[in-house]
Amino acid sequence: MAQYSYTAMNSAGKEVKGTMTANKEGEVNSALKANGYFPIEIREVSAGKKSKEKVSAVAGKKKRGLFDIQIGAVKIPPKELVLFTRQLSILLDAGLPLIRALRTLEKQARNKPVKKILGETADYVEGGFTFSEALTKNPKSFDQLYTNMIKAGESAGAMEVILGRLASFMEKLARILAKIKSAMIYPAAVMSVALGVTAFLMVVIVPKFEKIFSELMNGMPLPALTTFVMNISKIFMAYYMQIGGAIVGLIIILKITKKTKKGRFLLDALKFRMPVFGQLVSKTSITRFARTFGTLLSSGVPVLRALMIVRDTAGNGLVEKAIQKVHDAVKEGETIAAPLAATKIFPDMVISMVEVGEETGKLPEMLEKIADTYEEEVDNAVDALTSLLEPIMIVFMAVVVGTIVIAMFMPLISIMQNLGG
Repeated sequence: MAQYSYTAMNSAGKEVKGTMTANKEGEVNSALKANGYFPIEIREVSAGKKSKEKVSAVAGKKKRGLFDIQIGAVKIPPKELVLFTRQLSILLDAGLPLIRALRTLEKQARNKPVKKILGETADYVEGGFTFSEALTKNPKSFDQLYTNMIKAGESAGAMEVILGRLASFMEKLARILAKIKSAMIYPAAVMSVALGVTAFLMVVIVPKFEKIFSELMNGMPLPALTTFVMNISKIFMAYYMQIGGAIVGLIIILKITKKTKKGRFLLDALKFRMPVFGQLVSKTSITRFARTFGTLLSSGVPVLRALMIVRDTAGNGLVEKAIQKVHDAVKEGETIAAPLAATKIFPDMVISMVEVGEETGKLPEMLEKIADTYEEEVDNAVDALTSLLEPIMIVFMAVVVGTIVIAMFMPLISIMQNLGG
C-alpha cells in the first residue's frame, strides 16, 4: 500500500485536494470517479519501505538496465504514431478489446520508445484509467488534438471511427509539411553552395590575383570592377570574425525573439506579408485550421473546445490570435463566420463556405472541403515556388561567381595587350 496525494474537480467545478491510501494509482483514479470527482493530478507521496521519491504507479513497469540511458522525454516519432493509430483503428474495428489491441501493438513494435509508451498506456488502462486519460500521461507523443479526439470517441462509442479519422488527418498534414520541406531543400542547397564558392573565391583566389596584379601592372590603375571586388575581399578577410559573429548573433536573436510571445507574433505576422512566401504560409495555415477544426467537429468535440484546440495547434501566432477572437465571439453567442471575417486573415471564399456550413448544419463537411481545396492550392503554390526559385538561384549564383571571375580577368587582358604591344 502507498499514500497518494490528489487534485480533483468536484461537480461544482471547484478544485479539491487530499490524500488516499491505495495499491496503485489506478485505484485512486477509480475511487475519485466513483465519488463524483474528476481527477486532475495523482502522485505518490510515500511507498512504505521504499524511498519517497516520485515514481510512476504504472503496473508492470520494467526497471532499466545499467546501460539503458534515456536522454530527454520519450516520444513516438510522427510516422510511428500514424502507423499505431491506423493499426489500432483496424484492430478495434475487428472487434478486439482495447487492452488486447494495445498489447498486440506493443509486442509488434520494433521501436523501443514506441514499445515502452504503448506498454505504459496499456498498464494505465488496466489500472482503471480511460484511454484518453492514459494518453495524457505521455503529452510529448499525444497532444491535445489527439487526446481530445479520443475522448470524443469514447463518449460517442465510436473509437475505431475516430482513430481512422485521426490517422487520415495526420497523414494529410504530414504530406503537406513534407512537400513544403522538400521544396525548400533545393534552394537552400544552391544558396549554401553559392555562399561557399563565393567565400572561397574571396578568401583564397582573389588575394592571389591581387599579388599577381601588383607585380605585373607596373603602377597602371586597375579596372573599377576589379578594385571593387578586391576591396570586398579585403573587408571580408579583415573582419571575417566579426561577420561570422554577427551572423551567429542574428540567429540567436531570432531564436530568442521567437520564444517571446510578442516576438513570435511579429515574426509570424512578417511571414504572412513576405512576397511569394506569404501566400504559401497563408494557404498552409488555412488548410491546417480547416482540417483540424473540421476533424474535431466531425468527431463530436464541442465547438468552443474545438476552437481552443485549433488555437493551440495552429503553429502561427497571428492565426492563434485570430482564432482566440473567434472563440470569444462564439462564446458570447455569435456565429463563427462573422468574427472569422473580422480577423482579415481568412479569404472571402473561406468565410462564405463557413457561413453556408453553419446555415445548413454541415459545418464539418464544409471545413473538410475548404481543407481539400486549399491543400491542392498549397501543392500548386509549392510547385510554382520551386519552379520560380530554381532559375532565380541559378542566375544569382551565375551573377556572383561570374562577376568575380570577370573582375579578375579584366586586368589580365590589359597585361596581355601591353605585352603584345
